[in-house]
Amino acid sequence: LGWDEAWEITTKTCAYTNHTIMAEALEKWPIEIFQRLLPRIYQIVDEINRRFVLQIQERYPGDDGKVARMAILYDGQVKMAHLAIAAGYSVNGVARLHTEILKNEQLHDFYEMFPEKFNNKTNGITQRRFLMHGNPLLADWVTKHIGDGWITELMQLARLVPYASDAKAQKEFMEIKRKNKVRLAEYIKEHNGIEVDPDSIFDVQVKRLHEYKRQFLNILHVMYLYNELKANPQMDFYPRTFIFGAKAAAGYRNVKLTIKLINSVADVINNDADIKGKIKVVFIEDYRVSNAEWIFAAADVSEQISTASKEASGTGNMKFMMNGALTIGTMDGANVEIHDAVGDENMFIFGMSSDEVQGLYNKGYDSTAYYMNDARIKRVIDGMRRGVGDVQFNAIADNLILGNGSVADPYMCLADFDSYVKAQKRVNDTYLNKKAFNKMSLMNIANAGFFSADRAVKEYADRIWTVKPIHKL
Repeated sequence: LGWDEAWEITTKTCAYTNHTIMAEALEKWPIEIFQRLLPRIYQIVDEINRRFVLQIQERYPGDDGKVARMAILYDGQVKMAHLAIAAGYSVNGVARLHTEILKNEQLHDFYEMFPEKFNNKTNGITQRRFLMHGNPLLADWVTKHIGDGWITELMQLARLVPYASDAKAQKEFMEIKRKNKVRLAEYIKEHNGIEVDPDSIFDVQVKRLHEYKRQFLNILHVMYLYNELKANPQMDFYPRTFIFGAKAAAGYRNVKLTIKLINSVADVINNDADIKGKIKVVFIEDYRVSNAEWIFAAADVSEQISTASKEASGTGNMKFMMNGALTIGTMDGANVEIHDAVGDENMFIFGMSSDEVQGLYNKGYDSTAYYMNDARIKRVIDGMRRGVGDVQFNAIADNLILGNGSVADPYMCLADFDSYVKAQKRVNDTYLNKKAFNKMSLMNIANAGFFSADRAVKEYADRIWTVKPIHKL
């Protein structure tokens, strides 16, 4: 084939789904390595780039900045996302907020040049795995009340709305949740050697471990609560089990230290008789789909606390929602669409918006001010320096306050700490009213229909791939 014919086939065949705005995940390869390992492919990429730069120059004559920001080969690097956009007929994000950030910030130059390529396809999850298979007690309960149509048409969960206010249905749901909590408690006892109370609040954050997902903000709050209970053992506090589970990149030092911190905090708290078991901390090892199913089914509270504007979508938030856990989260990723579905009254929103985060970055974020002016934060960070158990965490403290050569507290844990503490207090107070909490849980299940992978795949099929379903005869 000649170049023009080959390029026409390519650009009618390829589409690009972007799953992150994080720079380290938008692949950029050194030209020297790419050229040495893939010489023929590099020649083709070089020609694609030459022609694409001519397009940019024709569209924006004299604008060298556009070329610098959009070229596929530039500054000694092969920019793979730029290649995907130039060669594809469709570019989509995976949650409404994520797509808007791509259009208005990360990929704005490309959006200006190719607005017709950009679209959104919010992620979905499979109810057949994460409800029907992973939580059979709840699945059977749903089928008993609305039939089994939800298995292939998840929007039918909306028929559960009347049951959210029904005392009998709430009681049945609460019994199912407790059985699932007992099942997970037995797993934790067997695998972690920690006894947890199934009647405590199961507060869960399981996901890839990354600074922007802010597992650190969660453990910072746990340490603060521990300090409060030590100072005032009679304080009004409903027992809570904080459950973490995560994988981390092998070379990601800061998050490896966070895992160590979580486990060190767990060792101290779980063995302190003074707090009478009111807090337990568990880090579930080898987090994977098979144990995730049990975790989602047992969770009361779903931690979705990324720095606003950093999470593309998230799908754990949907899996928790479908199993009746209440979200405590920022307005980030698909949390925004979960909020649209269930409303303020059925989740616990806190923290800065994506615009406020960006504004604080632009103004110059000073984490030191939060450390100096909030005694709660200062006490916890100073405690990390003194040592948690027998381990000092000076590197984490320095990263929060000094920056270790980069921006201190880059994902603004300290800025959102006060708002997070207040939201967690709302969780505690709401759980005391079991009827209200169960109603909120059932409303989350009833409004989970939009988040089915069936809907997401159909949107791709209809609007990007233009393929038709095959019906069995």
